[in-house]
This record gives sequence, structure tokens and C-alpha cells, in this order.
Amino acid sequence: SKSAPTSPAGLPPAGEAFCFFPRRKTVRILVIGSGGREHALVWKIRQSPLCTDLIVTPGNGGTQLDGVRSADVKPDDILGLLKLAREEKVDLVVPGPELPLVLGITDAMNVAGIPCFGPDRYCAQLEGSKYFAKDLMKKAGVPTAECAVFNDAESAHSFVAHRGAPLVIKADGLAAGKGVVVARTTEEALQAVDAIMKDHVFGDAGRQVVIEECLEGEEVSLLCLCDGLSAVPLPSAQDHKAAYDGDKGPNTGGMGAYSPAPILPDSELEKMTDLVIRPVIKHLAGENHPFVGVLYAGLMMTKDGPKVLEYNVRFGDPECQPLLMRLDGDLVKIMLACTRGNLDPSLVTFTPKSALGVVVAAEGYPGSYDRGMPITGLKEAESEDGVKVFHSGTKFRDGQVLSDGGRVLCVTALGDGLKDAQDRAYRAVNRITMPKSFHRTDIGMKGIRHLEGK
Repeated sequence: SKSAPTSPAGLPPAGEAFCFFPRRKTVRILVIGSGGREHALVWKIRQSPLCTDLIVTPGNGGTQLDGVRSADVKPDDILGLLKLAREEKVDLVVPGPELPLVLGITDAMNVAGIPCFGPDRYCAQLEGSKYFAKDLMKKAGVPTAECAVFNDAESAHSFVAHRGAPLVIKADGLAAGKGVVVARTTEEALQAVDAIMKDHVFGDAGRQVVIEECLEGEEVSLLCLCDGLSAVPLPSAQDHKAAYDGDKGPNTGGMGAYSPAPILPDSELEKMTDLVIRPVIKHLAGENHPFVGVLYAGLMMTKDGPKVLEYNVRFGDPECQPLLMRLDGDLVKIMLACTRGNLDPSLVTFTPKSALGVVVAAEGYPGSYDRGMPITGLKEAESEDGVKVFHSGTKFRDGQVLSDGGRVLCVTALGDGLKDAQDRAYRAVNRITMPKSFHRTDIGMKGIRHLEGK
């Protein structure tokens, strides 16, 4: 859809929104979500002297252990979140995951006069619809892979048979980071189309598929803070999507990340932002939908130059964890400046140290997995200098931390260089015990090899 979605029931149309921005010295903040990204956001927000009160909904075992007050409103309950923000007299709402943004949480909060660090639902289609994103990239002149879009499996089959592999098959809608299949053979591509469109493995997200040329190269992530008109780049990061070492196995939501990524050095950040972020910000502002929040470009560094694989409209998970470990600036001050449209780049400062996070997952992820496994050794892991264990899928019950998701922990470390951060993170991982768990042992190796010239 090229038009803004309709407002959630009971709210005025998006065009009638207004914002009241708090100017008092302290603020009450609501963080939405339950993953490792949200634990990292909570951890960093608490460090700001501006934050007087913090609520997370629904949160996880880690936020509970950190003593953060929680609520029990789900991220897709827009009216429930609005009610909670009003009752708690919240001054700033910080949505972690993409779903509430795509459903219009920012529009709802703006109507109520509550600043929200995130784009409106029109802009959120950049992540909510692969077709919308590809169409906008074409209009804005952003380099990306060639693609075709299909509403029925038969037409997609004909295209695959004519074009041949390799191809990338994507569910058009939200699929929690798992709706992408890199098909190396024509048979794999046909099976992916059927799984998405006929078997509905990604639900409604697969009503439409985008089929792209398969780009070759190394992936890197560029995240930018946006205030509607301007964009300030964060240091580069590299995610590891495949489940197993050597980039083998199925795609996941992310098995680890590190920052900075040597393939995109700090000296190239402004140039890359000019190429893949600022044209999108300018285009959306021209459509009267200024983009506020984090715009994340997943890039493939090809022999023909960088090309955008996808956009996300929020912090990545697990990229958020190492990035916030490196952030020296006041995150609350930064977020408020973005919502007010006056982000000063001088607010966005980072330590020169490297950060690396390793995800500990439940056996079977990204497929089916058990829950309720006891987790021990967390304090021992955090006794390692520079380490913070961010909880992704955990709960705290009867004095014990239990697994409650596929990705369970993100063990993140700061170090003097990438190899030092890697060593610290893995030493901490080895101090944690959880039955039926696994993790990749090669997070950061691409960057280390790059630095060594291999």
C-alpha cells in the first residue's frame, strides 16, 4: 500500500496528530518489548540522569533482576499501551520491536500528546512491507537488488522457472527476521515459494512474496538516528543471521553481533549515510511523513558497490546490545532530541573500544524448542570485566532464571579491539550453564580476518 494505513480503532486519523514535548528536567519513560534489545535499552536508559521513572512492558527475567518496574501489556495492544502511558503519565515512549511501530503506536501516542521514539505507521512500512521498501528505494535512488513481486504461487513459480537460481525469496510482511530464504537451486526456490504462499509458514506475512536477485558479498549493518529531517550514523555493526558456525543452517533473528565492523570503517559512515539513508529521509519528509527514530539499513558490500538488502525501522537485535555498550552519550537526551526534531550530532558519542555479543539459544531454534530450562552462572559471567549479560527469552520465577524463548541470552563484552571483546565474551559464555542450549563459536571472526588482512 502506498497510502497510510487507517488509525487504530478509537483514535483520530493520523493527519490530526499533534505532539507535546516535555521540557522539564526529568522524564518518565515506557519501554515496549521483551527481548535482548529491550533489556539493553532499559540498561542504557537507566544510566541517564534525566530518567526519574522507568517502566517496561512486558519485560523479561533480566529487566526484573535489574529491578525495573514492569507491566503486562503486549506490544501489539496499541490501545492498551496508550492507556498505560496515560495512567503512568509517561513523557517518552520507546518501542523496541517493529510490530507496535507497524501497527501505529507512534501515531496513537502523538495523538495523545506523548512523544514516541519511532516512526509513524506510514514510515514503518519500510519494514512492514518489502514491496513498499523496494518501491521507495527506487523512487529515492537507493541501490538495491532487482526484484519482482507476486500475489500468487503460480506466477511466482513461472518467474522462478524462467529466471533460475540463485534467488532470494522473501515474505512481504513481518516474519520476526526469519522470512527470507536464500535459494541456491531452482528447486529450493520453488519450495520456498510454496512454504510461504501455500503452507503459510509465516502466516499473513506471506500473502505476497518478493523475489530478488541473489547478491554476493559481505553483509554489514548501518543504523542511523533520525529526527525527521536529518540522520546521524551510529558506528557500523555486523550481525550473524545463520544458526550455526560458518554461516550454516537456517536464518534466525540473529546469533551474535559486533561493532565496529572493519568492512565499514568510521571514515566511510557519512558517505554511506548519504547513499542509503538520507535519500529515504528526504523522500519521506517530502511525503509529509518525517522519519523519527532509528533507520537501519542492512547492506551487502558487492563488487559493484554497496546495495541495500532491507530496512528496519528500529534498533536491531542483537546489534543494539554491542552498540549501546559502546554509546557514551545520554540515550534519553538523544531520543528526546529526535522526537523534537533537533538532534545535535555532538550528542552521539561512542567509545573507541569494540563490543561483541554472543547469543545463547535453545536447542531447536529457530524451529521448535523447549522452555523452562534453568540458567546458572550469570553472576560469574558478569564478573568478567566489561561484560553485561542481556536477557532475551527468560523469566524469573521463585528466585531462579528460566529460559522462555528461542534466543535466551546475549552475552556482550567491551574490549580493546575486536579480538579482546571476542575473548571476553566467550569467557563469559563459558561460565553460563543452560541445558539444551547452543551458541555459535565464530562471532566476530569475519572482522578479525579482515583486520588481519586474510
